[in-house]
Amino acid sequence: MELLSQASREWVSPAVTKGDPFKVLISCILSLRTHDRTTAPASERLFALGADAATVAELDLEQVEQAIYPVGFYRVKAMQIIAIARRLRDDYGGRVPDEIDELLTFNGVGRKTANLTVTLGYGKPGICVDIHVHRICNRLGYVVTGSPDQTEIVLRSKLPSQYWMGINDLLVMCGQNLCTPVSPRCSICPVALFCPRNGVGNRR
Repeated sequence: MELLSQASREWVSPAVTKGDPFKVLISCILSLRTHDRTTAPASERLFALGADAATVAELDLEQVEQAIYPVGFYRVKAMQIIAIARRLRDDYGGRVPDEIDELLTFNGVGRKTANLTVTLGYGKPGICVDIHVHRICNRLGYVVTGSPDQTEIVLRSKLPSQYWMGINDLLVMCGQNLCTPVSPRCSICPVALFCPRNGVGNRR
């Protein structure tokens, strides 16, 4: 983790908003199946229309669709965002829950999104596992799992707690810059000596 942290100083951080729990939640939903270069501008356009649940809840579906286009599945996400905002307004006084299990009851919110919301929005311990974290942890042999959810469970049992909140940002950047899905750049990877390259075929 320390070696990757040093290397990451030259990488671009993921586009998910940090700080305000509502913005973290919504920007994470927008980021799913979407490149960072698309997510960040889409988040900015949407939050220019409404930066809290009460305001977004009053937006028309077409307004949200136009604001977030061209994120992946923008029509589905627009409906989810409005539904989430209305439920937050009506049932939670506009406040985003700070518990993972409660967040998982919202349509469109999976474990990755829930973990990111509590960690980046509330500073609470959590391990956000997306496909990058899942892939890299398995390539390193740190876990042997078949899905991101399984990886999260194993990491909770063995990863030192001081790395929980930072592992997602770090390994997402690593996955985008070095440990790519196809032809990872093993020749310049700072942890190559410790990596068994599980499942890796061609590499650079």
